[in-house]
Amino acid sequence: MKPLRHLVIALSTAALLSSCSSCPFSGSQRGKIAHTVFVWLKKPGDQGDRQKLIAAAKKLKTEIPEVETVTVGQMLPSKRPIVDSTYDVGFVMRFANQAALDRYEQNPIHQKAVKEQLLPMAKKVQVYDFVID
Repeated sequence: MKPLRHLVIALSTAALLSSCSSCPFSGSQRGKIAHTVFVWLKKPGDQGDRQKLIAAAKKLKTEIPEVETVTVGQMLPSKRPIVDSTYDVGFVMRFANQAALDRYEQNPIHQKAVKEQLLPMAKKVQVYDFVID
């Protein structure tokens, strides 16, 4: 139950900060947003599924105008203890601002890709968003 509570607190804090026009962390005031996604496949290491996700991410760039750039690929193995080499596919999308990211998230093309392509193949998905300085 504690992880759910932490998630609710984090999401509430993010919502408050993103809606505050004078807050120092407001994405709409500070500029471009990097949307990073890491995917662990249900069939770890499956090259076919990796390629499907990579193609789907690249296609979103061509179909959704809010997506400025997409960088996508498979995990690079590392022996360094600080590097997480357990995921299969990672991608970074760039958006002009928080409003553009919000429109992307609500876009039916994005929602369909998540429902029909990402979720059926993914065991776990981890997302990090940050303001680009």
